[in-house]
Amino acid sequence: MDQNQQQDENNIKKQKPGHGYIKIKTFPFIMLLFAFVFVTALVTTIVMSLGDDKQVKVSIPERKEFTKLYEAYDEITKNFYQDTKSTNLVDGAITGMINSLDDPYSTFMSQKESADFNDSISSSFEGVGAEIQEQDGNIMVVSPIKNSPAEKAGIKPKDIILKVDGKSVKGDTATEATKKIRGEKGTKVTLTIQRAGVDKPFDVAITRAEIPIETVYKEMGDDKLAHVTISTFSEKTSDELLKALKELDKDGMKGLVLDLRGNPGGLLDQAVNIASMFVPDGKVVVQEENKVGEKSAITADSSVNDGYKVKVPTTILVDNGSASASEILAAAARESGDIEIVGTKSFGKGTVQTAKTMEDGSTIKLTVAKWLTPNGTWINKKGITPDKVISMPDYATATIPSDSKKYTINDFGDDVLTIEKLLKALDYNVGDVDGLYTTDTAYAVQRFQRDNNLEETGVMTGKTTDTLVELVQKHLKENDPQLNAAMNMVK
Repeated sequence: MDQNQQQDENNIKKQKPGHGYIKIKTFPFIMLLFAFVFVTALVTTIVMSLGDDKQVKVSIPERKEFTKLYEAYDEITKNFYQDTKSTNLVDGAITGMINSLDDPYSTFMSQKESADFNDSISSSFEGVGAEIQEQDGNIMVVSPIKNSPAEKAGIKPKDIILKVDGKSVKGDTATEATKKIRGEKGTKVTLTIQRAGVDKPFDVAITRAEIPIETVYKEMGDDKLAHVTISTFSEKTSDELLKALKELDKDGMKGLVLDLRGNPGGLLDQAVNIASMFVPDGKVVVQEENKVGEKSAITADSSVNDGYKVKVPTTILVDNGSASASEILAAAARESGDIEIVGTKSFGKGTVQTAKTMEDGSTIKLTVAKWLTPNGTWINKKGITPDKVISMPDYATATIPSDSKKYTINDFGDDVLTIEKLLKALDYNVGDVDGLYTTDTAYAVQRFQRDNNLEETGVMTGKTTDTLVELVQKHLKENDPQLNAAMNMVK
């Protein structure tokens, strides 16, 4: 026997007749078992690893359209001369995609900007109180909020904001511009405004304030005709209106004017809920049309308002600052509720946006559909023409002169023209309304100062300017031709 054969003889004993197994010594058996387990584990690990890799490739297919994006990202992070932050690069890429849509209502908001956006529709916030949007690279005012610092300072719908505190906002998104305009209450911000019909841009200094959550304002005189204003459509607006209307009913309301002038819009569901107070159940409030032309209708349902319906004669007021949800409500009330509209043509915003919050708290606000009136009309960039068109007087839309400037004899220009218009509206004789500060203008200013216990200088500045603006606004409220017409229609 050779050596191997001898080793086999020593390790293995022949079986006795009738037995069917081989007997192996203990130590070699343990070593063999250990090797088997090790090899099995190794093979299993390799197979599972390959399987996981294969599974990832199946669940996340390759997106060839992103190849250029990945290459750009790698190029920037590798070769840009300063350190980069991946979050900023990704946010910038998303912003670029949104901007390429060329839609003023689709935006990307960072976590902080997203929080500010939610504040503006759900609670009070600090700022000037104006709804803005980006249009053709400019920041345009949709409408100042009622009783806000912006409204009191004379900001008008469709004003273009060129600068904020001397810095250009040309090319900014609405979100970026809003961030610059907002600030702590009590602080000041200066907006440089370009207005249609005014030759040169002008500055408007505004003191920021808290913009309150309250969105519904009611009043009613002895004639029992109610005037209810909705300033914007926030989370609780329909509840506020329902409460106000029930109180007015209790006090004997006989007619209602619903004032949507200067209302820039807000939440769609609030407009639908409010429309359900004026439109018979089951009738169309608004239609939505998606990208492939499929239409769906939202109908009135008074169950969301405890079954409440307005039963008194009603008219609705709109103007060029009435946008979005305001237009949805006005169109629904007219086409499905036979309610007449008074005022001037509305803003013309006919699209629907949804806001998707990302994992990091940022938000994509995206236009997802057109909205159509119950009759199927798309009012985008066209607006709603009232049944009875009534314009406000010229002085109502005039640019308010700055109280920090002095205007005196021989001065001339748009500000002087405005001063003459305002004084004339209060029945002061200023001579020719031509933009030239003459002795007639100075005498009119002196009489105004005398009537209001101010120093009689004949110079328009400071307290005199503030008092003039305050009294004109009061006069306009008491002699509002649009409101008066709407009131007469419900008598």
